[in-house]
Order: sequence, then C-alpha cells, then structure tokens
Amino acid sequence: MKTNIIYVLLITITLFNCKGNIEPKHKGEVEVDGFKVSKPIADFRFSNNNAPKISVHRGGKGILNYPENTLETLQYVNNRINGIYEIDVAKTKDGVLVLMHDNSIDRTTTGSGLIANLTYKELQTYNVVDDYGNKTKYKVPLFSEVLKWCKANNVVLTIDIKRSVPQKDVIEAVKAVNAENVSIIITYNLEQAKSAYALAPELLLSVSARNQEELNRLLNSNIPTQNMLAFTGTRLSNPSLFKQLHDKNILCMLGTLGNLDKQAEARGDGLYLKWMDDGIDIIATDRPFAVNNAINK
Repeated sequence: MKTNIIYVLLITITLFNCKGNIEPKHKGEVEVDGFKVSKPIADFRFSNNNAPKISVHRGGKGILNYPENTLETLQYVNNRINGIYEIDVAKTKDGVLVLMHDNSIDRTTTGSGLIANLTYKELQTYNVVDDYGNKTKYKVPLFSEVLKWCKANNVVLTIDIKRSVPQKDVIEAVKAVNAENVSIIITYNLEQAKSAYALAPELLLSVSARNQEELNRLLNSNIPTQNMLAFTGTRLSNPSLFKQLHDKNILCMLGTLGNLDKQAEARGDGLYLKWMDDGIDIIATDRPFAVNNAINK
C-alpha cells in the first residue's frame, strides 16, 4: 500500500513538472511553422478558419442606450452574437489610452473639447451618449480595462490606432496585460504594417489589400502572410482578388459599414450571404445583428 502511494506521488510530480516545461508564455499561445505566435495567427487562416464571421464596427453602433466604443456595449453585443470587435484608441492630455473615435468628445459624450486637451480625470466628469443623443451612465473606458475584459472572456479586438497615438504605445499596452491572444492591430498602409510587425511579430495585422497593387506590395514585404488579415476595403472587389488571398492562406474582410450596409438594408440582408459566397470571410459592419441573422438562418 505504501509503495503504491509513493508511486502515485512520483507520477503526479513528474506530470506537473512536464506541464510546467511546456506551458506557453501566454494562455492560448500556439506554435505555427516553428514560431510562437498569438492565437489569432493560428485561428484566422483560410486553411484553419476559426474566426468569427462578423466584425462589429466601433464595438457597436446605432444601438439604443448603448454607445460606441464602450465596454458595456461590447458586453451587450457579445452576449448576443459571435463576433470580433473593432475599437478606436485615443490618448488623453496626460497620456492615458482610452476608447474614442473622434478627435473631440463633442459627438459621443456630454462634454466638449479635443481629447488631446483633456486629462483622463477631466474626461471622467462626462458621460457617454448613444448615437441618438441619449445620455447614459457609462464613462469613456480605459483601453487597458477593455483589454483585460476581452482577455478574461476570450473576445478578440481589432484595434484602430488614432493618428495622434504612437503605434508603439498601443502595442506596449497590449503586451503589458498579456493580451496578445485577443488583439489584432489595424494598419492602413504598408509602412504602418511594417512598423507594427517590427514591434510585435507575434501579432496578427489587419492589412489593406483592396486591389492587386496593394496585395503585391504586401507579398513583396518582409511580413509573413500568416501575420496578415486582408481588409479588402468598403467597396466590392473582384472575387479573383479573394481567391488570390485564399491561395496565400489569408482571410478576407469586407467593410460593409456605410454604403454596402445601406444596400443590404434596402435590398435584403441576403446580400451578406452573396458577398460571403463570393469569397468574403469576415464582414465588418454597423449592422451586426442583421448580419448574424442573415448568415445563421
């Protein structure tokens, strides 16, 4: 009996030590082609597509009593659909990263003025309003607060960095809370993509691939295709572009926000399915609930 107990203890200790040796640095970190990368790089690939099919613009727009770029709206939408969430990161006068789309706070809060001229403490004296002008009890959220919630709930963000904010500051904030596995960095041109890759080669990047010329420049860069999620713009491209991206194992995202969302609303939400049949993998939209209903009928 004593011998059996000792044997069980030895096996338990051995298993614990082995687990410790193979435990990844960040929860969910995976290995692709021999390199440790964030989970989106493994999941957001055409050959292994585990990505949600909906990207929610500004974390949710046009929702009564739920303002854009707030944690409460992320929670509200995420309880109802499976999606990823595009958010906008700005910086206050005292260097605090917060969620805000506009340069000023006039449209989305009860206050006024440029966010770059307001301290975080001053910003917290105002409440956020919804798209219909209704005051809510919510405040402009800290970027770090949103990252921590996303990390705890396995919710993926696509992070739009405002022009006044250094890319490095946002990537450092992601790394500070070990949120690489729920973060995708949005870039708008090749130079931004190159600098983001240099700062964080483990992160997935949303890259602009609206046409053949942009795709060729990306393919000729030093950025591995595994680090690319292709944003194909807010207009419909030729399906041949989507096929080329798929041949490179790159997923395609179409921005229907704006004209294409209006087109679907007027002519029928079945258009979303048609665009997916043409080769779109992810739809970035202001109408996440309509898209969800259309593609899950």
